[in-house]
Amino acid sequence: MYAAQLRLPSSVSQAERKQLVEEVILELSLKEAADTRIGNHAHKGCSGGEKRRTSIGVQLLSNPSLLWLDEPTTGLDSTSAYQVIKTLQNLARRGRTIIVTIHQPRSEIFGLFDNVILLTRGSPAYAGSAKDCLPYFAQLGHEMPPFTNPAEYLIDLVSIDSRNEEAEAAAEHRVNHIKNAWREHLSKIANEKDELGSNAATGSVSQSHAKRVQKTSLVQQIRVLTARTWIVTIRDPMGMFGSLLEAVAMAIITGWIFLNVDGSLSGIRSRQGALYNAAALQGYLILLYETYRLTTDIQLFDEERRQGVVSIPAFLISRRLARLFIEDIPVPLIFSIIYYFMCGFRADGGQFLTFFSVVLLLQYISVCFAMTCIAVSRNFAGASLVANLAYTLQSMGCGFFIQSNTIPIYVRWTKWTCYLFYAFGALASNEFTGRFYDCPLEGGESNPACKEYTGEFILDSLGFPDDWVWRPILALLGYVIAFYLGAGVILKFWSAEIVMARARPSNMDASAGKEKMAEPAPGDVRTVTIRLDDFALDVEKRALRKNFTKTILKPLTADFRPGSLNVIMGPSGSGKTSLLNGMAGRLKDDLSTRYKKSGAMTFNGAEPSQDVIHSICSFVTQDDDALLASLTVRETLRYAAGLRLPKWMSKQQKSQRAEEILLKMGLKDCADNLIGNDLIKGISGGEKRRVTIAVQILTEPCVLLLDEPLSGLDAFTALSIVDVLRGLAHEGRTLVVTIHQPRSDLFTNFGNVLLLARGGHPIYAGPAGDMLPHFAAQGYECPRHINPADFALDLITVDLQHEAREAASRAKVRKLIESWNSDMFRAARMGSIATPAELGSLAREPTSFISAYSILIRRMARNMFRQPDIMIARVMQVVGMGIVLALYFAPLKNDYFAVQNRMGFLIEIAPLYFVGMLNNIAVYPVERDVFYRDFDDRIYGVEAFFMTYISLTTPFEIISCIVFSLLAVLACGLERNASTFFIITYNAFCIVSCGESLGIAFNTLFTHTGFSVNSMSAFNHLSPVKWAIGNMAVYTMRGVEFTCEDWQRINGRCPISTGEQVLDLYKLNVKPEGYIMALGICAISYRFLAYVVLKVVKERWVGRMWKKLGGGKKRESVVQPSTQISESTV
Repeated sequence: MYAAQLRLPSSVSQAERKQLVEEVILELSLKEAADTRIGNHAHKGCSGGEKRRTSIGVQLLSNPSLLWLDEPTTGLDSTSAYQVIKTLQNLARRGRTIIVTIHQPRSEIFGLFDNVILLTRGSPAYAGSAKDCLPYFAQLGHEMPPFTNPAEYLIDLVSIDSRNEEAEAAAEHRVNHIKNAWREHLSKIANEKDELGSNAATGSVSQSHAKRVQKTSLVQQIRVLTARTWIVTIRDPMGMFGSLLEAVAMAIITGWIFLNVDGSLSGIRSRQGALYNAAALQGYLILLYETYRLTTDIQLFDEERRQGVVSIPAFLISRRLARLFIEDIPVPLIFSIIYYFMCGFRADGGQFLTFFSVVLLLQYISVCFAMTCIAVSRNFAGASLVANLAYTLQSMGCGFFIQSNTIPIYVRWTKWTCYLFYAFGALASNEFTGRFYDCPLEGGESNPACKEYTGEFILDSLGFPDDWVWRPILALLGYVIAFYLGAGVILKFWSAEIVMARARPSNMDASAGKEKMAEPAPGDVRTVTIRLDDFALDVEKRALRKNFTKTILKPLTADFRPGSLNVIMGPSGSGKTSLLNGMAGRLKDDLSTRYKKSGAMTFNGAEPSQDVIHSICSFVTQDDDALLASLTVRETLRYAAGLRLPKWMSKQQKSQRAEEILLKMGLKDCADNLIGNDLIKGISGGEKRRVTIAVQILTEPCVLLLDEPLSGLDAFTALSIVDVLRGLAHEGRTLVVTIHQPRSDLFTNFGNVLLLARGGHPIYAGPAGDMLPHFAAQGYECPRHINPADFALDLITVDLQHEAREAASRAKVRKLIESWNSDMFRAARMGSIATPAELGSLAREPTSFISAYSILIRRMARNMFRQPDIMIARVMQVVGMGIVLALYFAPLKNDYFAVQNRMGFLIEIAPLYFVGMLNNIAVYPVERDVFYRDFDDRIYGVEAFFMTYISLTTPFEIISCIVFSLLAVLACGLERNASTFFIITYNAFCIVSCGESLGIAFNTLFTHTGFSVNSMSAFNHLSPVKWAIGNMAVYTMRGVEFTCEDWQRINGRCPISTGEQVLDLYKLNVKPEGYIMALGICAISYRFLAYVVLKVVKERWVGRMWKKLGGGKKRESVVQPSTQISESTV
């Protein structure tokens, strides 16, 4: 609905929009998923096919004159694919131009084509009328055999089989002949093509097109985007909770630290710190959170902007309007109410409103500046680098850490460009103007000795002008506007582009002259028969008000035998993926979702433990998230072989096995290409799919579960992959595969088939050869020229496009469901019944720590070194802060203002704690996701991954901290000796390390990284900063003597003349050795805590302990799902 409101012109009424949306939903058979959330990898929603059809529907809503569709049928079942192409044909008949790329069209789909362009390795093999295509190739001597899918035949004809040299040479000769023939054909008809005028596409089209190219008005865009952003925000409870938690936690914790500060000199210094905290730290956390959140949200904007649907002003304005009453006002208001009165600031309504106004403007400045950062760089590493360095400049010029009038002359002007200077100045003036604090001497304000206690002296010492409240507030408002306008300008002229990844040259062909690899004897291969007995699956969703249970799979009984391809088929939403996940033990409960399995699953007649399932089952998921973007295909397979293959194999044998799989999967041509990602275009989607499968079949597992392994592949590649899978099955493996669009010649390779209708109802389970006779007995005969798989899917799919056909197809599906029951299932004969001990012997041991560590360190290092932007960001976060400190503090002097400047310099080292967190967020989530997949496959343990990560990240921290210390000691003017240099290096390293460790812990607990960014703020004051400031203050202040001007003297003496007095004032006159030791212990403890968190989460210690204590008993008592057939499920 939101897409319709954005894409249709304002002349279309709301009723017409709704009608068009409903028509598209029916046209694409999305009726039963119309009210289902889209979902993602973390929160299940629509199936993969339903998501694909939704994407197509979004484009169809605008009824475009010209429509490009890149593989619109990928991920759809064959019936849905036919319906989608039929819908596109109807659009074309109405005068639209439709251009489609397609991989595996069924034979009926080929009949819908008007024109065909056939490509082979980038060269045309044919371009012209679809009806003339087959006769053209027949003239070349390539006659299509009878009962063959034309599309599959043509794709096979122009594909090159690179699995062996003989087949490759023959295919190369055939394809070259076809390309040369087409070039000759083109030269003959070139004159005719030139005579086809440009007259055909001008007259009538221009007028109708002009009528339709009416972009949605700005007001309409803002209204729709605001509503959509509102819905998305409130349906992201972790994100919203993170924002509110951040405000409450920061207010309470920092308010507790500054609880009711008194009026002494130390109290006055604390008040300044409390005001700075309100101005800087709170805004900094909001800046980080919004920057991370935008890295995800900006992707949709970029895509819609490329399509001309959304304008920059609409996106910027709607984003703030949608969050006005759920974040932008509540967050600063909650923080202000708690923090202001806990600190004991002036109890005056007007003063509080001024305080809240400044915090509110800082909230808007932070979110607007985050938009500017993300406009500069779309990835979090780059955007956070911009945000962090810019914010460091802000803190330098704000007047708290360094007295504003003592900033070096060459950068002093920057204070007028720093919004924190205005914010801190406004808060300070609001608090100190006209105030007199608790001077212990008699005479009160009239006593010259009490000068330090007057608000006027405090403001003068901070370097702020008189009456400095409303002018800086107006300046802050200007910054809000300037940053948002700046973000809009950058988005306008600096658009996100996808760059191509170049193939990395290889000096040798490792696939040539391969030798036979030593393999275990055939008798060592243990066969496993999987039996499902009344296996059912429900999901329970917990909400604040009520819980509800949805049935995913009705009770089903099926056998999956070794030696053949066991196939699960069904339309989108029938529960195929959920069944595979349930069998593989990969359904994970969370706070809002709980899966309930009933019935039994046995391996050779015995129920396997979860450890056995994970060890002997390899699982290929629908997506390819477990691939590292900066590795080549060959490197990916070689590293996977090193990690997954047994230890009795030599390194050369493992590499040889990787090369063999490379050839088997048809990956030879792209072996030295990078995998790529959303920003770096590497190999194609089909090639990524093949790499994912290749990684899993390296080990020749006993059981291989594949979820849509053929999705996104062309018909020839799909056949070649099935050949490989069939070969694995013939070796005694048990393969269970879900397939959407099997080509016609694949059906003969199927062993047992499980057919599911939408709603998880079993329609048939048994040998593929008995499926068609079963349907024939029900009165549904399969024609000879029809693909049996397509026939079965058409038979069990409800046609939701038209009401009349819907009623008839529902009745047909209901009849088929009722005609199948478990009594008709013929149990497979098992050669033997396995004992638990025998099943346990099939388990695969994880790779040892030493072996895994040596491979992981090379894999992670290569992946990181090929991403120089991330490496530079990790180093420059710390070095950049050192450069900024040097610019503003160098040289540190010994006058009265130097007391504030020197302490401010030390305090400015504390934000390195945040830098550690930012460094972690830039790298750890990607590596974590790959580790999670490998851990689910039981490839290696937590220790190997954890040690690899810290081994690679620690050197970056050490190098950056050494450079930072050089800048601090030599440039800024601390005591220039070795001890000071190493003390600063040590402190900086420990602080950064603690931040990184805390990032590991929270990004392990929360996959929602934006939530973890805010949650970490609640623990910032349990940080090592106390110990770092404590020891650095002593080493840099003791023995220092300060001077002052005459107007600063009190009774003829300087208020502070020695470094020891400064330490006494800040209560830091301690033994530094203990603080140094405490800092080291803190850094080690934080890193150990990160390890424990990762260990507990991945090995599920809490869940195991809960079950041992009896907490799991109640959860296991699940009511068996009903077998009654309802209208909604059918």
